[in-house]
Amino acid sequence: MEKELLKNAVPLLLEWYGLSKRDLPWRKDREPYHILVSELMLQQTRVEAVKEYYVRFLTKFPTAQALAEAEEEAVLKAWEGLGYYSRARNLHRAAKVIAAEGFPETREGVRALPGVGDYTAGAICSIAYNMPCPAVDGNVLRVLSRLLADGRNTDEPAVKRAYSQLLEGVYPPQAGDFCQALMELGAIVCLPNGAPLCGRCPWEKICRAHTGGEEARFPVRKEKRARKVVSVSVFVLEREGRYALEKRADKGLLAGMWQFPLREENDLPAYGEVVKTKKAKHIFTHVEWDMAGYYVKANAFYPEYVWATAEEIRKNYAIPSAFKAYTVWVK
Repeated sequence: MEKELLKNAVPLLLEWYGLSKRDLPWRKDREPYHILVSELMLQQTRVEAVKEYYVRFLTKFPTAQALAEAEEEAVLKAWEGLGYYSRARNLHRAAKVIAAEGFPETREGVRALPGVGDYTAGAICSIAYNMPCPAVDGNVLRVLSRLLADGRNTDEPAVKRAYSQLLEGVYPPQAGDFCQALMELGAIVCLPNGAPLCGRCPWEKICRAHTGGEEARFPVRKEKRARKVVSVSVFVLEREGRYALEKRADKGLLAGMWQFPLREENDLPAYGEVVKTKKAKHIFTHVEWDMAGYYVKANAFYPEYVWATAEEIRKNYAIPSAFKAYTVWVK
């Protein structure tokens, strides 16, 4: 019953996609390296935020070989502002594998690349190679749960596996278009938080949730845990046109990234004269930083820090967007 419904839905979706798909830079070709770059950038990041980064990144690193030969700091700098920097490191590692061995042409080979999970492997194989490999993410889970009026918890791995198996049985010859069409429907029509645009949907007449008037019920998900709020103090220390930077630990949040000196304790170090202050906050997936920023005319070049000019910081040091409120002080 579910498979039959989905089979009937496929041609409707493909026709809609042909007429309604967005003009996105990573849809210009089916080059596997390009698809890998786009899919890693799009993990947990909005399409609008990725578009310019994608173009700039491929201008700087047009091939896997070029990326493989780059220094990690250069890769992180090109990624600066996109967040989740482990993706950039994984992409760099994957490029080294591809440069040495060629781009893998099987799902298992693609899945073995650093940073590539089941969803990303499915997306790359279907889009680049037209393989019938499902790519099931939150968008696809939401779309299918509404189409089928499926009350199972979509956060459960078993449900994702079941949807993958169901999709495998209905993939059309245009596998890449079908994969992207599912993503597109969830991104621009079958929106989250009970707000789908059903009047624009190619499945309006066959969607069980819509015909039953129950769109808001789906998908069923676990209740999210509240984020932990952490108070931090950020110090933009300036002395003789140079600014203090420190590198974060190699593990954990923002691992190995450069930042302005940051402290989680309440006592403020006596670095010098505080001339500006600013409050800000930054939300990570599970943690929220409540930030107090201090622009300080430092009374010494503290040796525990790297001291760099504004120009050097702009060219060479990738500073996460968590510190965006304070990078404006670096001039």
